[in-house]
Amino acid sequence: MNSAKTQEKNPAQVTLLGAGPGDPELITVRGLNRLRAAEVLIYDDLAGDELPDEAPAGCEKIYVGKRSGKHNRPQAEINALILEKARQGKRVVRLKGGDVFVFGRGGEEIEALAAAGIGFEVVPGITSALAAGAAAHIPLTHRDLASSLVFVTGHEATKPGDPGVPWEQYAKLKATLCLYMGTVRLPIIAGRLITGGLPRDTPAAAVIRAGHPDMRIESFDLGRAADGELCGRVVSPAIVIIGDVARYAGGVPTAR
Repeated sequence: MNSAKTQEKNPAQVTLLGAGPGDPELITVRGLNRLRAAEVLIYDDLAGDELPDEAPAGCEKIYVGKRSGKHNRPQAEINALILEKARQGKRVVRLKGGDVFVFGRGGEEIEALAAAGIGFEVVPGITSALAAGAAAHIPLTHRDLASSLVFVTGHEATKPGDPGVPWEQYAKLKATLCLYMGTVRLPIIAGRLITGGLPRDTPAAAVIRAGHPDMRIESFDLGRAADGELCGRVVSPAIVIIGDVARYAGGVPTAR
């Protein structure tokens, strides 16, 4: 690897950085370089416990996540904070769990930066669904089982008149469904997928705290989920993988 490249200067005032799924070793090389050059670090819970320590001495660290039932800062307030620090001439790193643009509200932050005329770059991170599949040895696509892949949120913040996630239509795709933020509504979602045509015995697996030492896997089928049998066992943060490929969880199937 060219050391000059890895130490390149960042011309952007703000870096939106995907931290990956929680394991600090899964951040990108560029991401780690940016983190180690930060003058202001704005980070959330899902960025992990260790990565903020990679910021240099003297870096101003600002936590904008959620702990002990305290609500997140509103997104507008986070946007304003990023702009404020960037306008002070600081090198700002906005560290987000997973990937910046996969359910990370990165789109809203780059809109604010672009409107303010502040230069930025986006450094991708490994999104939780990819990390969950790898950690649980579940191939999210498979030539014989699934040729398409859907990332979908189970946390529906719909606007008036918005019908929300069309679960019954997703049931007809014959795709692997990777469900983010869906633990609370899992019985409802599973029931709607069954209504849409997925069999009750469709395999599923919840990968809980993917990328962390205490990761665990719950394997089940849609019928059990719809009946509420997983309540209290599938807890956040978790990725729920639904589809035939979920049979790989816990060990490679010997036959199909």
